[in-house]
Amino acid sequence: MMTNLFSVFDPSAIFGLSLNWLSTFLGLLMIPSIYWLMPSRFNIFWNSILLTLHKEFKTLLGPSGHNGSTFIFISLFSLILFNNFMGLFPYIFTSTSHLTLTLSLALPLWLCFMLFGWINHTQHMFAHLVPQGTPAVLMPFMVCIETISNIIRPGTLAVRLTANMIAGHLLLTLLGNTGPSMSHMLITFLLMAQIALLILESAVAMIQSYVFAVLSTLYSSE
Repeated sequence: MMTNLFSVFDPSAIFGLSLNWLSTFLGLLMIPSIYWLMPSRFNIFWNSILLTLHKEFKTLLGPSGHNGSTFIFISLFSLILFNNFMGLFPYIFTSTSHLTLTLSLALPLWLCFMLFGWINHTQHMFAHLVPQGTPAVLMPFMVCIETISNIIRPGTLAVRLTANMIAGHLLLTLLGNTGPSMSHMLITFLLMAQIALLILESAVAMIQSYVFAVLSTLYSSE
């Protein structure tokens, strides 16, 4: 039962080659160009979202951030949001439910932040390991705690996104598998529960992509 339950996250192979990961980028090519080239409700709505994110990320980055720096995190938000929503459709592979993708996004960003900080702002990085006002007795422990906290950051970013995607899809799968064994009256309530859960998963898809981008921005500003 557990194997069948988690098999929804397994990439299926076609002629011995797994093409499911192409859904991560292939869907962007299916969006009509009219949405990007001509004014429309979708275009205006999406541009307002990007403008709001640009202002917020610029505030989080502080005076050290540049206008171009925010586009990195806006692109990251857009990629994760698109894949989260694509995974809610039937027969579409959910790439954000795999650590292969989420860790590939979080680890290079964190590594670049760490290398840039230690090379260009070494004194600040050392000072960041000991919070201001820490007693001298606790300084060695705080250094260890802050070091471990910095090391596990890419893992927490990746696992948070993956766990939220897996949890919602597992609930939808469980509800869908119990449908054939229910009576007609219970199936009605089951459909209502699935619709409510699908709406909740849509909100989770937006929130988790926003959280991933905001936390990456905060780590960059530090």
